[in-house]
Amino acid sequence: MATEKEGKHPVRSLHEFLFEISEAWDRFRTGSLISIIISVLFIIVLVPRLLVLHFRRGDIIESTIYLGLVVALAYNLWISWKQHEFYKKWEKRIGLLMATEEELLGDDKKQT
Repeated sequence: MATEKEGKHPVRSLHEFLFEISEAWDRFRTGSLISIIISVLFIIVLVPRLLVLHFRRGDIIESTIYLGLVVALAYNLWISWKQHEFYKKWEKRIGLLMATEEELLGDDKKQT
């Protein structure tokens, strides 16, 4: 039974886990920045269009659709900003953890 449990671990080692996280971390942080930029650009494009449609008569449905898009983009912008803050905060912590792990592995190598 012990061998079955050993084969079902989610990661082989802490080192491997930290390495995988560090590889993916930059992509996720960059993705959140790209999402912020795209949302801002779309809002810049859609708000003037919404204002033009608002002053026209009879375009209530189209104005409502554009307003919904602006609200959705604003929400996406907020969520992307929160993601970026999360990645920035935890990037420092993961870096410290990796440095500590390297120190510990370095000490183990010197002892053997």
